[in-house]
Amino acid sequence: MNTLDKHTSKSFDIELKEATTLFLEMGESVAKQVAKAIHSLTDANNAQAQEVINADHDINQMEITLDERILLMVAKRQPAANDLRLIMAMSKGVVDLERIGDEAVKIAQMAQQVVSEGSSPRGYSEVQHLSNQVRLMIHSALEAFAHLDAEQAFEVMRNDTVINQEYQSAIRALMTYIMEDPRHVSKVLNIIWVLRALERIGDHARNIAELVIYSKSGKDVRHTNFEQVEKAVQEVHDQQLARQASGAEQSQVEEKKSS
Repeated sequence: MNTLDKHTSKSFDIELKEATTLFLEMGESVAKQVAKAIHSLTDANNAQAQEVINADHDINQMEITLDERILLMVAKRQPAANDLRLIMAMSKGVVDLERIGDEAVKIAQMAQQVVSEGSSPRGYSEVQHLSNQVRLMIHSALEAFAHLDAEQAFEVMRNDTVINQEYQSAIRALMTYIMEDPRHVSKVLNIIWVLRALERIGDHARNIAELVIYSKSGKDVRHTNFEQVEKAVQEVHDQQLARQASGAEQSQVEEKKSS
């Protein structure tokens, strides 16, 4: 590799690292938005809900900035397959992050409805429980992306199945309550919409986890069953072990040469 190639490669590495950092910062920002939106609901805090709604502009700007950086990297650097998969994963993942921000805004808007109409007699414990799990999913998905950890990403996907089941259970319970006591239909429906937003946030976290597996394995695991996903993750694991073994073997050869 000549000096120009080294310089180009180093510049690309810096650009890729900066883009990844911005992606993760955007992820942390939307996670905070979700947490703040839930607090605004449980505390019936209209001002806090408005802060979430206003901050959505900043999330959208981060998306635009990241899109521009990704486009420039692809156009200028023509990255190799592995790097290109990571860049494409980021390009798709930023859409999921922006939509998580949108769902946080919906929760904040429901919180304002609660302030206007009064608290729902049911559903807050379900919201708190589901929101805790969903926020853990977001953080785990971002951590998996930061380390390109396919196994952790697979765990996020499995957790989404649990969240979907708990969401369905909560909805059934609240719908039964409405049918038995229709006096509070509007208030309970606000909570149902919040639960729906949380379930969608879990779906977006899962999407990011799928992109991690794609980036590492080269396999698109969307719309596949867990058996196929597990196979792709196992292949990544086996390749990592093979590289480690090869590296250890090469080190032993070099030690023998130097002794």
